[in-house]
Amino acid sequence: MNEDFDRLRLIRSANIGPVSYVQLIRRYGTAAKALEMLPELAAKGGGRAPRLSDRSSIEREMERTLKLGAQYLFLGDPDYPYLLTELGNAPPALIYRGKLALLSHPTVAIVGARNASAAACRFARDLANSLMTEHVTVVSGLARGIDTAAHQGSVNKSAVAVIAGGIDICYPPENEKLQNQIAQDGLLLAEQPPGTEPKARHFPYRNRIIAGLSQGTIIVEAAPRSGSLITARLAAEAGRHVMAVPGSPLDPRSRGCNGLIREGATLIQSADDVLELIHHFDERAAGANIPLDLFETQGDPSKLRETQSEEIDDTARQLLTRLLSMTPVSVDELVRQSGLSAASVQMILLELELAGRLARHSGARVSLPS
Repeated sequence: MNEDFDRLRLIRSANIGPVSYVQLIRRYGTAAKALEMLPELAAKGGGRAPRLSDRSSIEREMERTLKLGAQYLFLGDPDYPYLLTELGNAPPALIYRGKLALLSHPTVAIVGARNASAAACRFARDLANSLMTEHVTVVSGLARGIDTAAHQGSVNKSAVAVIAGGIDICYPPENEKLQNQIAQDGLLLAEQPPGTEPKARHFPYRNRIIAGLSQGTIIVEAAPRSGSLITARLAAEAGRHVMAVPGSPLDPRSRGCNGLIREGATLIQSADDVLELIHHFDERAAGANIPLDLFETQGDPSKLRETQSEEIDDTARQLLTRLLSMTPVSVDELVRQSGLSAASVQMILLELELAGRLARHSGARVSLPS
């Protein structure tokens, strides 16, 4: 419990994101040691020590979580979903209610427009129901429209809902009964602390979890530049299947799906199409008895380690800082242009992030903060 407390305190502290969390644990071994070293690292990055989460607030959060009948799932725990660990920005902690065993089955996400047509909602509901009967877990985001229909079709046995707010917040309000049923018969997941009202900035983080949990993502109606297309992009970046249901070119809600198909997404018309695509289900994806140490420090030079002998001087820090701009750039590109080792670049970026002088983006890209 002490380690869980320290891990949660580290996660909830300022300037600590999923990437920096993993790097800190890899380097120092425990969250307690990482918390102790934050002031020194931030000073090297040219900033003040990040504000640590108050111990009493962590105690209140953990008590509240338990009272809600929910539990924590930390990155590195044996039950943490294997597919999600493959993300470079996997959530360090999740709060859940329900049946984690659902994530040991083949898993598919179904997402789409909030203002979906009646025909599209029926298709999503029937598709989810058909997948449920084939023991496929259906993941969605509990939004209006397609998400709701997907949950309704699979709620009896295989619904997984990832929400943008706290585990105790029902959004939209009309889905309160559905959310509670999923928590009882399926699985409800939240990354934010209890009591957190969902904000616009939370939804992209939720979308990465939906995509990360799933072998493939199905889009059913989506306007251009919609959140559903963000989920599709995140799924593609994670190396997962992207599937789309075609629609009329006269309906703006179908343009996103038709565009995905034109760009190479698999056209889906039935559950059989989905099953054919994922039938080579990898047991590793189910997390079945996989010996896994997410914080292993051997074999990958980009991973930080306490025994690292290479010293980083101020000249190297200044060089890397000069290469950064407001435009996101990949970490690999910074390694190439700086001539520094991958481990040194990762260490300097960590120091800058803790000092509040670095922003991280999807696709392992970084920039100066806006």
